[in-house]
Formats: sequence, C-alpha cells, structure tokens
Amino acid sequence: MSSPLLSGGAAAVLAILAAGPAAAAPACSGTIYLTFDTGSQSQAELIAQTLSKHQVKATFFLANEKTVRGDYSLDPSWAPFWKARLAEGHAFGSHTFDHVYWQKDGPDGRLQVKPQFGAAAGKVQSWTPAQYCEEIRRVDSRFHELTGARLDPIWRAPGGKTSPRSLAAAKACGYAHAGWAKAGFSGDELSSSAWPNAVLLEKSLRELRPGDIFMAHMGIWSRRDPWAPANLEPLIAGLKQKGFCFATLREHPDYSSHSNRQK
Repeated sequence: MSSPLLSGGAAAVLAILAAGPAAAAPACSGTIYLTFDTGSQSQAELIAQTLSKHQVKATFFLANEKTVRGDYSLDPSWAPFWKARLAEGHAFGSHTFDHVYWQKDGPDGRLQVKPQFGAAAGKVQSWTPAQYCEEIRRVDSRFHELTGARLDPIWRAPGGKTSPRSLAAAKACGYAHAGWAKAGFSGDELSSSAWPNAVLLEKSLRELRPGDIFMAHMGIWSRRDPWAPANLEPLIAGLKQKGFCFATLREHPDYSSHSNRQK
C-alpha cells in the first residue's frame, strides 16, 4: 500500500518503479537541470549509481568538505570517484574550496566571509575581491590535480548567499553564479520529521517547471532520514513521466556561452 503521506502523483511514480519497465515516455516537453553540492558525501555513490541507471547527466558543485569517511571530498582518496563522474559526462563547478559563506560586504570594497573548513574554519575573515576569486579558483586547481580536467566556469555560493560585490568578484575571474529555482530546492537540509521525504517528493513533482535548476546535496549531516535514497529515483522517474528531459548546466541558456572555457 502507498504511504498516506503520498498523494496521487508520487504514489503513481512509486507504482511505476515497482512494476518495472514502463511504456515509452512522452516526447520531451522541457528540461530540468539536476545539480548536487558536496556535503557529507554519505549518498555520493548512491547518487552516482542512480544517475547512471537512468542515463541522466547532472552538474556537481565541489567544495573540500569533511565526509563520512573521515577524509575530505577533494582529497586524493576521492580522485577515482570524480574521474568516474567526469567519464560519464557530468559537469562540475566550484562551491568555494573551504565552503566559504559570504556574510556581508565590508568597508574598502572587501567582503566579510566565514569558511566552514580549512585553517580559518568558523572565523570571520575580511577578503578582497581578488582573495574571494582565488578561493573559487582553488577548487579548479585541485580538480585538475585529481582528474586532469578543468571545472566548467560556473560556481555556487554556499547557502546561495551572494551580493553584487561577490558576484562581480567571481565574474572578474571568469565564473558565472548558478543558483537554483525556488521549486528546485530539494529540502534535504530540512528536518526529516517536519519535512518527510514523501512530502518533499510530492512538492518537487508538483512544482518543478521547464528550465528549473534543482539542487540537492551528496549527503547532509543533520538530516536523520536521508533524502536521496527515498527520493532521487522516483523524482527522476516522475519527471520523465511528465515529459521532462535532463541536462547539465553546460546546456542551460544562461551558462552555455561559458562552456568549454580555456583556462
């Protein structure tokens, strides 16, 4: 029986998945851009396997975050994982190396920021635009060390927190900011008791529209009932049943002109 939390749309999707291969999906009626930010990485392998199973390409935004393995997501130990995703044709952007939150614009053109990781973790810093730019670029340097490839020229601020000054600093060194649609907030950061996975799935299937950028994480430390194991596969299946196709941000009209940038 379907969960009482599932209304018709999500329950139908789960029934389709349980029944096995379905009839051919309708012609593509719009594109959804799935994106994933690094986090605890507890769901990294599951996300990769699910995307591969459904032949969906996504965009990953990388920061050097502590993982459930006890290492960090841009340590050499993660090189095989990122190389495999690269070979599968996914896209990659910067999420700032130390997962640095912009807090406010400071005096003299500076930015007040707080890194979550690294030597200055938890300490408010006053950076010049050039320092902020370098923080974004650090991910590209490490990604190149790990994979031999370069990031796409896109970035995402932790928490989505930006200002015209921080956006200009990133633009000056070639990076366009990629946020997410209001309907594209997966809710995987929210309390699972207040926002059960079934409710989040139903909301996404109901509200996502053509061209929306969807955002989730590769693992959230604080969520007791992880989002991805319950929701990613039915989300993809449900969106396909509604006629949606998937693409990386390389194909997004706001970012396609930035793709294949030579560094």
